[in-house]
Amino acid sequence: MRIRRILTATVAAGLAVGALSGCSSGDTPEEGADGATKLDMWVFAELHGQVYEEMAEKWNEKNPDKAIDLDITVYPYQDMHDKLLLAVNSGEGLPDLADIEVGKFGNFVKGDNPPLYDLTEAAEPYVDDIVQARLDLYSRNDKIYGYPTHVGAFVAFYNTELLEGAGIDYTTIKTWDDFSAAGSAYNEATGKAFSVASTGVFFTEPLAIAQNGGQLFDDDGMGDVAVNSPEVVETMEMFQEMKDAGALSTIPGGSPDDEEAYGAINDGDFAAIVYPAWYTSRFVDYMPDLAGKIAIAPAPQIEGSDTLTIGGGGTGTTVLRGTEHEELAAEFLAYAKLSLEANVAVWEVLGFDPVNMSVWEDEKVTHNPENKFNKYFQTNLFDVLNSVKDGIGHFESFSNPNLPQVDNQFRTITLNEIYESGTPAKDALDQAQSDLENELGQ
Repeated sequence: MRIRRILTATVAAGLAVGALSGCSSGDTPEEGADGATKLDMWVFAELHGQVYEEMAEKWNEKNPDKAIDLDITVYPYQDMHDKLLLAVNSGEGLPDLADIEVGKFGNFVKGDNPPLYDLTEAAEPYVDDIVQARLDLYSRNDKIYGYPTHVGAFVAFYNTELLEGAGIDYTTIKTWDDFSAAGSAYNEATGKAFSVASTGVFFTEPLAIAQNGGQLFDDDGMGDVAVNSPEVVETMEMFQEMKDAGALSTIPGGSPDDEEAYGAINDGDFAAIVYPAWYTSRFVDYMPDLAGKIAIAPAPQIEGSDTLTIGGGGTGTTVLRGTEHEELAAEFLAYAKLSLEANVAVWEVLGFDPVNMSVWEDEKVTHNPENKFNKYFQTNLFDVLNSVKDGIGHFESFSNPNLPQVDNQFRTITLNEIYESGTPAKDALDQAQSDLENELGQ
């Protein structure tokens, strides 16, 4: 097993030299070490690669007759997706397996004959324990084309030291109205930012859109673009009002998940972050000064909504159709992403909320006092997750093949108009609707 990091990559040049680590490049042996079957894998996050490497070793221990030699290449995020799209369009230089970020997944499942291998059968031994909404995210026409990495359930992270200094008790925050009132009070008392209005990522707002019963597309999220629907307008007006009231502020880097933002949060410039559960890893890895100061709690609610949280972000791991070892790659991938062992590793190594719900019920794993994430936070992530697990909704718009275009519109134009320029939310959304209809030919 080995992991190679490509620090910079030019897609066209990569293809011209035979598609680095592509299984059909012609210069890569089909058989790995000790007769194991060589499988090439592309990822954009090195930590993901470390988990796959660990799972490959465990797979080989359990399946010596089907041993694999996993060759992992880590590319920069955009380079990897561009390179993979070129490879599937040309049919050359394909890896056996690849991570595809959820915002890019729609680019690979358009039409009736996607270039991804059907993973439905390989999932059967595990599927009863997996959060169905996360399988649905990477499924089309009742076929699974990608295995999820985590649930990504939205939760709230509160800096209790900062809030207590301003006389605010985070445990009283239940709804978005409570969140707004607490944020305004905190801003007035301290002159500092409470929570985040992101301009570089369209992420937290879809949680509240889902809680309001809305989608970004019509026909329950799978039809034409509908970003100016009443539910989306109502939600974005709520967030704009929070920004105007001082409860939300823009953040360096444009989102909480940015290197500049980590420094600002670590310095105490923000007191509350509503983000997916995988953000635990960002605190532990990048904000060491906040250890022992952060409490995890349920995300704010829309009163009366059955949707308490949704999965945010994600990576669907795929097998590319037409490669030589499709069936073996799919069988290994199901074990590496869906099994109990894999999901324990997802929590212990990455700090992500596992898609295999049996892990959520194993307190020896979830409440291990030696776990670095349990040591860091005041409250236990799984206590929070189990309190909302019956309200995990599936935001169908995340499965729409045109999501990448909508996401790009919000990240590059619409969020800046609403949060920076002060354009009324409805006007900004009407313009986004018109722009997207033109772009998508709808």
